[in-house]
Amino acid sequence: MARTNPFQFAQQVRSEVAKVVWPTRREVGLTTVMVLLMATVFAIFFFTVDMIVRLGLEAILGMAS
Repeated sequence: MARTNPFQFAQQVRSEVAKVVWPTRREVGLTTVMVLLMATVFAIFFFTVDMIVRLGLEAILGMAS
């Protein structure tokens, strides 16, 4: 692989960064809200499943003793 000097490297970095399509403020906000909403839904789901498993295990262990 050919080596480049720091000046050429900086030029290449600038040209690559210019190709990046940056999200708009609205897209970032909407994506953030969706991530927070999905995290909340999954937290509630796993909390509910955990409680059901806990109650089931307590019932099974309660019958055994």
